[in-house]
Amino acid sequence: MSNVLDNDIMYLPGVGPKRSELLKKELGIFTFGDLLYFFPYRHIDRTKIYKIAELTEELPYVQVVGRIINISEAGAGRNRRLKAIITDGTGTMEMVWFKGINWVIKRLKPNIDYLFFGKASRFGSTFSMAHPEMDIYSPNQEMLTGMLQPVYSTTEKLKSNHITSKTIMGYVKALLPIVKGKIQETLTLPIIEKHKLMTLQEALFNVHFPQNPLILRKAQYRIKFEELFYTQLSILSRQKVRQVRVNGHVFKHVGVNFNRFYYEKLPFPLTNAQKRVIKEIRNDMISGKQMNRLLQGDVGSGKTVVALMCMLLAVDNGYQACIMAPTEILANQHFESITNLLGDLPVTVGLLTGSTKKSERNTLHKSLEAGELQILIGTHALIEDVVKFKNLGLVVIDEQQRFGVAQRAKLWEKNNDPPHVLVMTATPIPRTLAMTVYGDLDVSIIDELPPGRKPVKTIHYTDAKRNLVFGLMREQIEKGRQVYVVYPLIKESEKLENLKDLEDGYESIVRAFPPPKYVTVVVHGQMKAEDKDYAMNLFAQGKAQIMVATTVIEVGVNVPNATVMVIESAERFGLSQLHQLRGRVGRGADESYCVLVSQVKLTKESRKRLETMVSTNDGFQIAEVDLQLRGPGDITGTLQSGMPFDLKMANLATDGQLIQHVRGVVNDLLDSDPLLEQPQNSLLKNQLNKLEIHRTDYTGIS
Repeated sequence: MSNVLDNDIMYLPGVGPKRSELLKKELGIFTFGDLLYFFPYRHIDRTKIYKIAELTEELPYVQVVGRIINISEAGAGRNRRLKAIITDGTGTMEMVWFKGINWVIKRLKPNIDYLFFGKASRFGSTFSMAHPEMDIYSPNQEMLTGMLQPVYSTTEKLKSNHITSKTIMGYVKALLPIVKGKIQETLTLPIIEKHKLMTLQEALFNVHFPQNPLILRKAQYRIKFEELFYTQLSILSRQKVRQVRVNGHVFKHVGVNFNRFYYEKLPFPLTNAQKRVIKEIRNDMISGKQMNRLLQGDVGSGKTVVALMCMLLAVDNGYQACIMAPTEILANQHFESITNLLGDLPVTVGLLTGSTKKSERNTLHKSLEAGELQILIGTHALIEDVVKFKNLGLVVIDEQQRFGVAQRAKLWEKNNDPPHVLVMTATPIPRTLAMTVYGDLDVSIIDELPPGRKPVKTIHYTDAKRNLVFGLMREQIEKGRQVYVVYPLIKESEKLENLKDLEDGYESIVRAFPPPKYVTVVVHGQMKAEDKDYAMNLFAQGKAQIMVATTVIEVGVNVPNATVMVIESAERFGLSQLHQLRGRVGRGADESYCVLVSQVKLTKESRKRLETMVSTNDGFQIAEVDLQLRGPGDITGTLQSGMPFDLKMANLATDGQLIQHVRGVVNDLLDSDPLLEQPQNSLLKNQLNKLEIHRTDYTGIS
């Protein structure tokens, strides 16, 4: 039986072929169902009519009833304008039009009460309304004065074709009688009754045309609940399926390599947080179920040591392990630090990146397939088909947000039996995001820095105080320390003329810190690999005091002697990027500084970002602010990490309590029926299958 919601939008009365093409192209509205779920982004209170004497500038939109007492025109051509003076007995105000004047003149008639609606602005002692909505007023008029009026997103192209928010409102009004009684419920009756939810039809009708704010909130709650319910059901049921059906390698032994490393090679004692996380991972590895764990920890918290100890557990139990990093710089960094940490332990470690020579690759591939190579570190090169393991037991993915789900899944497929998976990030994830985008992973958090580390002191200066920035740099260099200076661009850009570019910055720094007393190196993404490595090595060895760079150094540079991070045009960076860059300093025991340099005039959001950086070093607090400022879509990018469905109404930035509540509801449901096999849950299972029909299943890796 065909569903009326699947009807082409072209067949809705008033739309037709031409307008339907515009709706499809501009708004993605292809069917009746698409229009029904095209929710208004706000509502305007049309329940109150204001007296002109009551108007204030603080009121957002108002409607007034009045009669026209004077009409006048001025200007010609593009400068032509029409002005009408109206009165309601308490005062007068102006209505002004700059477009469609001939059409407006035909509608204006004397001795008739009109209902005007729009934004009232004060000019001197008079209020004015530009391009008001205008209708002949009837005291019994229900459509415009008895409801909260929906406001819909539209585009300039739609407006130029006379498809405005009011037009879309008319389409929805025409649609509702057609679909009434034909909207199938998507939640079971026990869930609806227990959580006091509207039915789906009630919610969909009232989210467009509510009679009052309370009904609107109830309608929005029902739709948000459903969106989050199926998001959590998708995520948590994947987790349950993995727990029920997917067996994991059992790492029974804590062997010689692990113990020798722990007792002989550790450069510093593990923090309590590191010990706790290793215990959580160890419990996963002996459970007989495949581990799928997210490890969060700020820059410098010791995630690499934890990952290495987990890889040694794999090696001691006869398995291979690998770690995949997003850049060659970071892969090289891991290779160097891990080989240095292992010292003379009899563990074979290899490095595979895009720069690895063919002869070295061939040797590496053979030893890997033979099982002689125990730990492989690399970039995307690890997922090439030619890379074959003998017995892969553990996959570690660093800075996991930089990889797509499909890329990560390729590593999982390197073994007949799924390896344990540990994904790591130095970008703290807000709790609401962790419960959704990464909700099927168990989460471990290293929330403690190694002993002796001091928090980085963050300072904000404007361009006018550059002498203070240079003063701090000079003071630290004279103490034998080193300095990073980071720019957002390599060359001057016409679109971003106000940004300091790296080339000009380098020249000004060399003037302020002239050679041979000072050595300044440059590092950016467009340099040849050998030139970049040479510059980085000079800095790492302490032979250069200043490194001028782009964000290529955001990850993968570890110089404990560097104590100053200067970020130019800091207002152009996102919070998480600023936090990552700040993490490049403060890696030793010395007091370290992050200096944010910006222009004087800042937007409200830019100022909030910089104030947040100055006030806290807590990555999770920063992540929460970032989520509020940028919204969940920007933070997760394409949501490639596992967000099952688009959220049309629920908001990960503001609906944290509801997400937590719904997650509890779904957990309770799956505890009693992990695979949704009971008859009373068939509706939920069928709806979930409908929603997931176009999704690729990456159940084993997230």
